[in-house]
Amino acid sequence: MDGQGQEYWACKKSGRCTGQGPTTLDISQSKGVSVKQLTLLDSKNVHMAIFDSTGVTVQGVRMVAPANSPNTDGIHAQLSRHVSILNTTISTGDDCVSLGPGSSDVLIRDIKCGPGHGISIGSMGGQAGEQGVRNVTVERAVLTGTTNGLRIKTWGMPNPGSVTGVSFSQVTMQRVANPILVDQNYCPRSRKVECPGKSSGVQISDVSYEDIEGTSKTPVAVKFDCSDTNPCSGIRLKNIRLTYRHRRPAQAKCRNAAGSASGEVTPPSCF
Repeated sequence: MDGQGQEYWACKKSGRCTGQGPTTLDISQSKGVSVKQLTLLDSKNVHMAIFDSTGVTVQGVRMVAPANSPNTDGIHAQLSRHVSILNTTISTGDDCVSLGPGSSDVLIRDIKCGPGHGISIGSMGGQAGEQGVRNVTVERAVLTGTTNGLRIKTWGMPNPGSVTGVSFSQVTMQRVANPILVDQNYCPRSRKVECPGKSSGVQISDVSYEDIEGTSKTPVAVKFDCSDTNPCSGIRLKNIRLTYRHRRPAQAKCRNAAGSASGEVTPPSCF
């Protein structure tokens, strides 16, 4: 499925096109959907969206767009349950996989990601009344040259919400700028007026990182920048081996985060 997005991306970058382009494959309000052995190219916007659906399996799918193509997420899921993303390769200009409010019981296994912005939960807390994200498993993933690795992102706004029961394991990072990142102060310049100095109302808890290894393009390989009013809790690190570029020591930074570390943890935990 060829989205032929090049002309639209140029128009968007020039400022002449202000709306969102179409999603190439939209799965909405559906049950028991299976998508296998499909290639999606150059979507104008998100390649595949899963919205308000249950029992969706994506397997053996390939998504390709240039690294500089705007908002060309691979797969975005929201208000959806029992979603499996398996054996899939995503090379785009935005998140490889992003999970929005109301995502639960999600399995992401055996995926390759890059270029792109990595695997993201969020952004959360942008609006009042959002459902939380819970029971997410990411395992056996390889991320190469991405802007972020494993990211949880919430708006710097007081809207309540939650992210809980998340497991990241057996992930390899290759030249990833922010391998492990929790950012609870997300607020693009265009919306700074809505969140100046405000603290995120989203509670992040029960998140584990196990057997994560590879290289970071930046000195800070692990960063937990959590909310002043809703600190992160129950974060667990086990067998983390991340270095800065060519085996130089990396750093970990924490703000309003509590948790535990076991096994080999490099860089050393900041809890």
